[in-house]
Amino acid sequence: MYNKQRTTLQLMLRRARELRKEMESQEVYQDHIKRGQLAKELNRLEPVVRLFNDYLKTEADRRQAATIQRSKEESEEMRHLAATEYERLGSILAKQEEQLTAILLGKASDDDRDVFIEVRAGAGGDEAAIFVGDLTRMYMRYAEKCSWQMEAVHLSFSEQGGYRSAVLACRGQNVYGALKFESGTHRVQRVPKTEAQGRVHTSTCTVAIIPEAAEEDEIVINKGDLRIDTYRASGAGGQHVNKTDSAVRITHIPTGLVAECQEERSQHRNKEKAMGLLSARLLLMQQEQARRQAEQLRRTLVGSAERAEKIRTYNFPQNRITDHRIKLTLYRLAEIMDGNLDVLLEPLSKEERLRLSAETN
Repeated sequence: MYNKQRTTLQLMLRRARELRKEMESQEVYQDHIKRGQLAKELNRLEPVVRLFNDYLKTEADRRQAATIQRSKEESEEMRHLAATEYERLGSILAKQEEQLTAILLGKASDDDRDVFIEVRAGAGGDEAAIFVGDLTRMYMRYAEKCSWQMEAVHLSFSEQGGYRSAVLACRGQNVYGALKFESGTHRVQRVPKTEAQGRVHTSTCTVAIIPEAAEEDEIVINKGDLRIDTYRASGAGGQHVNKTDSAVRITHIPTGLVAECQEERSQHRNKEKAMGLLSARLLLMQQEQARRQAEQLRRTLVGSAERAEKIRTYNFPQNRITDHRIKLTLYRLAEIMDGNLDVLLEPLSKEERLRLSAETN
């Protein structure tokens, strides 16, 4: 562990002790507002403090095992046991250090947020829309494996199958932390079903992972800035298509951001979901402006959807998937499309931690 990280953790440990002592004082005990503020700060510190204390104990136990291992006064059997324990504690220490580093790099701030997943067809016409459907199913299957809740907010169907666009709401533990690397342009290479000569076509889709706004976020939306339109929900046909104007489209006039929902039969529920999506988009816009990393919200999230601009390529003829950001190639495309995304997401997460750790030390 870097000295700078250890110093930060020791300061947090000291602050937690000070907070506990302060909360025991008669003055704070009688001041409910002050006590609540201190309790809130302590609750934020407690998880990392517990983990750091566990880390320090593991570190001390490992030092003791090393001492026994080197001791000439101990029996050979005891030294062998100490060597085994030293290796075991080393693995535990590495995991604890990785967890602490992730927390210090800000993992806890946004990673537990719920998200909206927005997938849109880019270059490639009908084949791009079909791939939107494939990606949507991939995320739904991954959510199921993670025991997350997933529901459709808005689906714009394509005549040839799939969707021109799909917006899903995903809720659960560490949703944004897992899916944030999916934002960008996804390129697919395969032979369309309509291709008579067996030629491989290239299409693109864009994915945006938008963290949901929380109660503590200062998202102010004036009703006078909104234009709310209702319309009849469209779909793939059949008895479940709404026959009333229950679908809702909300336009935030100052920014031009649009959010719509048609998946609920109730206009009230559709409006509620659309407002949630709009709030998330406004929050993301504020964050991007504050960081000064984006020219425009959509370009920052998904790029321009041109064929040459991509974060990942899905090559179906070769059962190959390549993530261009970390130059990772796997011949497990069918497995990944079935929702086994961890083989891609875990290396991306590890790479981010290494990069952020290098920047802060």
